[in-house]
This record gives sequence, C-alpha cells and structure tokens, in this order.
Amino acid sequence: MSNVPVTRALLSVYDKTGLIPLARRLVAAGVELVSSGGTAAALVAAGLPVTPVEDVTNAPEMLGGRVKTLHPIIHGAILADRGNPSHLADLDERGIRPFELVVVNLYPFRETIARPGVTRQMAIENIDIGGPTMVRAAAKNHAWVGVVTSAGQYEIVARAVEQGGLGDELRVELAKEAFFHTAAYDAAIVGWLESGEALPQRSVVAARRHATLRYGENPHQQAAAYLEEGASAWWSTARQLQGKEMSFNNYVDANAAWRHVQEFGDPACVVVKHTNACGVAEAGSLEEAFRFAWAGDPQAAFGSVIAVNRPLDLATTRSMLDAGFIEVVVAPGVDDAVGEAVAAKANLRVLVVDPPDTVDLDRKRIQSGFLAQQWDAVALDDGWEVVSARQPTEAEWADLRFAWKVAAHTKSNAIVIGKAGQAVGIGAGDQSRVGASERAVAQAGDRAVGAVAASDAFFPFRDGIDTLAAVGVTAIIEPGGSVRDAEVIAACDEHGVAMVFTGRRHFTH
Repeated sequence: MSNVPVTRALLSVYDKTGLIPLARRLVAAGVELVSSGGTAAALVAAGLPVTPVEDVTNAPEMLGGRVKTLHPIIHGAILADRGNPSHLADLDERGIRPFELVVVNLYPFRETIARPGVTRQMAIENIDIGGPTMVRAAAKNHAWVGVVTSAGQYEIVARAVEQGGLGDELRVELAKEAFFHTAAYDAAIVGWLESGEALPQRSVVAARRHATLRYGENPHQQAAAYLEEGASAWWSTARQLQGKEMSFNNYVDANAAWRHVQEFGDPACVVVKHTNACGVAEAGSLEEAFRFAWAGDPQAAFGSVIAVNRPLDLATTRSMLDAGFIEVVVAPGVDDAVGEAVAAKANLRVLVVDPPDTVDLDRKRIQSGFLAQQWDAVALDDGWEVVSARQPTEAEWADLRFAWKVAAHTKSNAIVIGKAGQAVGIGAGDQSRVGASERAVAQAGDRAVGAVAASDAFFPFRDGIDTLAAVGVTAIIEPGGSVRDAEVIAACDEHGVAMVFTGRRHFTH
C-alpha cells in the first residue's frame, strides 16, 4: 500500500501549540476526531466536533487521569493490521473502528525536572504512560497508521491528509521520529533516576544528527555531528558568520580551543592545532592576546583553529587576517565591522557562540562502548605547596598559574613554558616527559630565559628539570607524587629553580 487515506484520528496532547489549526484542517478534510481530557476540552471550546475517548471505551478516566487511553478498544484501533483477516475479524466482532492517524505529545518530564524546587512526586506525575504507549503502538503499525509527536510535523501531515492520505515514506519517517521520541523520553527518566550517582549505573544516550559533515578525519570517512537530546552545546547554537561548512576536524579542534579559552578571565586567545594549543596568551586587550598567542609558534599556527573569550573586534580581526591562514575563529560575539573585514577571506569560518552549555559527563568512545568521567576542573592554589628552597617571586606565581591552566588542556605528556601571560613553548603528546621538555625548549628558544614551566604530571626523573633549567627556566609547577620527588626537588635546588607541587595532575588523552 502506498497511501493511507485518513478517516479517523486520535488526538491526545499536553502541548496544545498548533492543535486547533491542525484539527480544523482535519475536520475540513472529513476526518473524525477522537480525543481525551484537556485535548477534548480544547477542541470543544474551539467549536470543533470531537468524540471523547470515554464514549468510545465506555470507561471513564480513573486514578486521577493516570488511566485514560489504556484500553483494548483504543489500542485495537491503533494496532490492527488491516492486511490480516483475523485482525479485521477481531475489529468487527468488537465493533472497533481503526485510526489512521495518532497525534500525541507527552507530559513535559524533562522541563519539569529542570525547574527549581521540583519535588520527586511532581517529577513522577510527569512521567507519561498512556502517551508513550499510544506512540509506540502507532509507530509499530506504521504500515497503516501515521503517528505525530510534535507540532513541527503538523503542516506536512495536514497537507498529506488534504491531498488524499499518508504515503509510505511519510509514515515511515513519522515512525522513526516516534520511536526516537519515546527512547529519548525514557533516557531522560533514567538519567533523572540515576542523577544521585556521580557515575550512574545505567546510561542511555539519545542523540539527534545535528549536521552532516563534509567528511570525517579523512576524506574517505563519512561523518556527522550529533547532539544529545535535551542538551545545549556551544557548537549546536553557534551562528556561522561566514566560511565553508565545518568539518569533523574543525569541530574537534574548535571544541578544544573553546573549552581552553574559558579558563582565562582577562582577554585571552588560544590557537589550536590537532586539539593541542600551539599558542596561548592573556593580555590587556584581545588584539594583544592574539598577537602574543600567534607568536607562540607561528609555524604551527598555520591552518589553526582559534578561540577568544571576548567579542571579536576589528583590530583583532585585522591582526588575524594579516597573520596567516586560519581555519576557524570562535568568539562570544563580533563587532559590527568584523563581517565586512573577514568577507575578503571567503574560506575563513567565523563562529559566534552563545554560552552557556549543558554540563554532563565527559564521554570518550571506545569500540562498542564508551568511557565516562567527570569533566576535569582546574583548581588554582588549592593545596599547592612550595617544595624547593627558593620561593617563587610574585611574577613567577602569576606565570605559574597561567602555565598550569595551559598544561591542563594540553595532551599528555605535556610541558608548557610560559612568560608574562604568553605560552612561549609547548611540548604536547610526547611519549616521554623529557621529550616534551625538549620540544617545549626548542620552541621557546631564547624566550625561555626567565620563564616558568608547567608539567601536567610529575617528573619521573631529574632529566626534565635539567633540560628546562639549562635554558633559563626559573620556576616549575607539577603535581608531585613520583618515587623520585626528592631527586627532582634536589635538582631544582641545585639550579636555583623554585618548584611548586599542586597535588593534582591533569592528564589529557
């Protein structure tokens, strides 16, 4: 069958947005309406003919409205396979007329639990039972029934009814959305019931495709971006001012850059390449922060993704355009003149972000599953201890805090050399800590003189200390905790380097 004419519809909605216009079009197309509770009352108030559910079932609502549509006559009318003679015989024997259209939306459970002061009982009373049952029944029987779960579907369904019926493709798409709708609804309930646990025993993730991407990490891989249902993320609400479509790698790098730049209170800029910062700076103005960040490693910055924590102004934009090739810029706003300035670089993507985000667990996919953890939080001065003979100077303290925030967002093994609010050397993702130190030193060059260094985890040997001290690093911050801590501290004292232990590491894999 390619088309199902609609003669009878069941309407039962909590959110009545668009209900009356839809119902009017259905009635005008000759459709009989059956409805329950508040939906029936709204239709009657609008002067529309409607048959109450209890008149169909001869069973009034009970349990304070918990049971209305949970009845064999209603579900027989939804679930009957009209290609099955025994089903038709059952309908005829019981005098049941089938529905071809079911319009249902559910109690607002997710919205209820988001309200301040909501009680457990209030949440439980907003767990819909009859609604999901009708939705699933209609979706199962999509060969004969169309199921509508949101007002956004009303127009296409009304138009189809007016043109003679619901086609196969439409009914299948409606069923897909219906099953996803109930799955996401149940996922929200599970999440609420498990919300007392930092790491829940059960986790159900319902996500909707937000965008189809040009390709994945490589051109031969298909890719898409998915947003968890009910969540808000900076990238899903960002407005792209201009430029090509975002790619898989663009999103990954932009997410790393945006999360990183949130660590800073003063105007700041983070330049990211392959999820690692190759330049970070905090300064008195955004334009200065960009120039210092780009200068961290101009060669690596070619083709980078950049995030700033202030609205993008014209002076900063001009500096960016003069600096070199940039893939993406993420900013919490743009000045009016910026659009015209960047128009000359047609391939430059500019994303305007509207925080805040929904905060959930940090999940990382592994084959056929995922790992979950709390998001890493960078705490400053909490339990920090000076373990060297020499105390850091005030200027060194400021640089140590800055470098620590950069190291926490840099792939392990990570060494960051910082000076005057600028990352001048970053060793990222090295297999050895001394290797990361050597990489950071090579990048810093003469800028390492008088600078500080941060290590995301402890130094297992003194060789990293020797490497940093040899080029003029004067203070080092690290978590501590190595069996050779005494040897590492002795190396600092030998070089006259101040050392601070934080007691907390920041591995990033």
